[in-house]
Amino acid sequence: MKTPPYPHPLIAREGWAIMAGALVVSLLVTWWSPWISVPFWVFTLFALQFFRDPPREAPEGEGLVLCPADGRIVCVEDAVDPYAGGRPALKISVFMNVFNVHSNRAPVDGDVQSIAYFPGKFFNAALDKASLENERNAMVLRTVEGQTVTAVQVAGLVAKRILCHARAGQSLYAGQRYGFIRFGSRVDVYLPVGTRPRVALGDKVKATRTALAELPVSPRDDASAA
Repeated sequence: MKTPPYPHPLIAREGWAIMAGALVVSLLVTWWSPWISVPFWVFTLFALQFFRDPPREAPEGEGLVLCPADGRIVCVEDAVDPYAGGRPALKISVFMNVFNVHSNRAPVDGDVQSIAYFPGKFFNAALDKASLENERNAMVLRTVEGQTVTAVQVAGLVAKRILCHARAGQSLYAGQRYGFIRFGSRVDVYLPVGTRPRVALGDKVKATRTALAELPVSPRDDASAA
């Protein structure tokens, strides 16, 4: 096992303002009425667990696609990648509930080819239609071997903010933290034809720690395949 570099705090920066506000309000209400403060402390504890961002060990192996998020597998199917020229692809989707870690990690080593944001609706992220109808942010990566991997952050029923810190032209390493989604969401990963999945519907997975799939040994020309 290997641990990717961990240049971020145990509590995600995206939650610092919310945590600070919840803590201050809870303390003030406690000073006024300890009994009434109970639900405020419950929310503070919920925010603390929601914004946790622990380091993770990555499995060893060539061509592995690391899971970009904690959650449950809700889709493993052949699909068309609308964010990379309509190429045929293997699509694997991870659904995150409000109790999962919501920090998103890069699935592979690669250069960011493009970042595209799409406004949309807020259907339950476990539904298939959420992939193309909900608010989402798509990041297309190109590996050193020339393979295209697309990771799409999808907002959920109560998610109101997708955060992506990656930029076009940036190089990411597998397991690198690149974004966050508040509060309940989904990540879709589109992989080259010939990729072998290592997960199945219903599997519980962990960001970085779980290998979603193995990329094909010989890279395919995704553009010509499309």
